[in-house]
Amino acid sequence: MSKNYNLTLVAPSGYPLEANTVERGLERLRVYGCQIDNEEAAQRHCQRFAGTDDERAADFNRLVDPACARPDIVLAVRGGYGATRILPRLDYAGLRRCFKGRPTAFVGHSDFTAIQMALLAQAGLVTFGGPTLCSHFGAETIDEFTLHHFWQALESPQIHLNSNVRQAQSVAVSGTLWGGNLAIIASLIGTPYLPQIENGILFIEDVNEHPFRLERMIYQLHFAGVLARQRALVLGDFSGIRLAPHDNGYDLLAMVEQMRAVIGIPIVTGLPFGHCDKLVTLPVGANAQLVADEQGFTLTVDGYPHLMRN
Repeated sequence: MSKNYNLTLVAPSGYPLEANTVERGLERLRVYGCQIDNEEAAQRHCQRFAGTDDERAADFNRLVDPACARPDIVLAVRGGYGATRILPRLDYAGLRRCFKGRPTAFVGHSDFTAIQMALLAQAGLVTFGGPTLCSHFGAETIDEFTLHHFWQALESPQIHLNSNVRQAQSVAVSGTLWGGNLAIIASLIGTPYLPQIENGILFIEDVNEHPFRLERMIYQLHFAGVLARQRALVLGDFSGIRLAPHDNGYDLLAMVEQMRAVIGIPIVTGLPFGHCDKLVTLPVGANAQLVADEQGFTLTVDGYPHLMRN
């Protein structure tokens, strides 16, 4: 699997919690044939962050320097927290000039959602929700499903995902695919960093959030008018849920049914995306078609810049 791509690391959020995940991730990427730049991003520490705000913003702004070779892949080291702090520091005009419509893949998820939303809103850049250096490439064993879908998304002009997860609602819609971590998206409401997507297909995921917190954030999207502008809401993985004795049957399924009755657009469940081992890679800001029925769903995505196979 020799890819021969130039890959640069960015660390807009937390620093790696285990050094061996960085070492494993870098070694795997080298085996794939990637030439890796900015490895120091995975070594910085400042409080709970992967460097100062200026250092973390510089990971992106350096890419617009003519002296910096344009990478094929820009890969997030990990999630955590911190990306929101650097949003005002990014050179959106420069990033748009250098990368708009060009086959460079900005990849990550979790807290990286803040960067993805801002790049779409401020620079019109399509990015990829997908694996990170530490959580996936640096895992003891990398999941073959995740690896296959990562390279397929980056190298193919179209993604076609089939799922046999039975659906409670029939859906046949098309629109702009966008989304990521629910908490991050909700936190950007009312800011210039949340893209104003009309007729979109919004996908969301989260980790370690009780169903009532998920419900509250979805209500926030609903009350702010974000969901009214979408054609469907697609739920990914919501791992780490811990119910309380007094929930009395109020679980994730009950929350979903409550939101079905409220938001006025169909909800599709079972997208393999989030804080999970089996992770599909999705272009954020590309064209998509979603068809769902009681047999499952299909998601087709195209219209995004992709890398040329080597």
